[in-house]
Amino acid sequence: MRLNQVTVGCTDYAASVDFYRKLGLTLIVDAPPRYARFETPHGETFSLHEVDAVLAPTTVVYFEIEGLDETVAALKGAGLTFISDPVDQSWGWREARLADPAGNEICLFWGGRNRRFPPWRVETSDGT
Repeated sequence: MRLNQVTVGCTDYAASVDFYRKLGLTLIVDAPPRYARFETPHGETFSLHEVDAVLAPTTVVYFEIEGLDETVAALKGAGLTFISDPVDQSWGWREARLADPAGNEICLFWGGRNRRFPPWRVETSDGT
């Protein structure tokens, strides 16, 4: 099984498209005013779908970035506002958080090996 994409709601299509392009995603489908799809530098996809309202977003979208601190500094320089600056977390990741124009929470992080193989990873039937 492979995860194809995650789609989040947006209330201002143009502002949201601009936001995700500033994050470094490449716009690959532009069907205003309702739908946009982006691609990460590694080929994963992420989409927006315009909605009337995003009520109390509960989803957090995580984008892994190796040069996290440098990227956060560049994004701040491009005018994006962060909820929290990069900080080392007890689970072995370094994270910074911001919100998109609709209020969806975005976590930019670097997890390194701990992203897939944390010390507390559950052993699977194949021994991984």
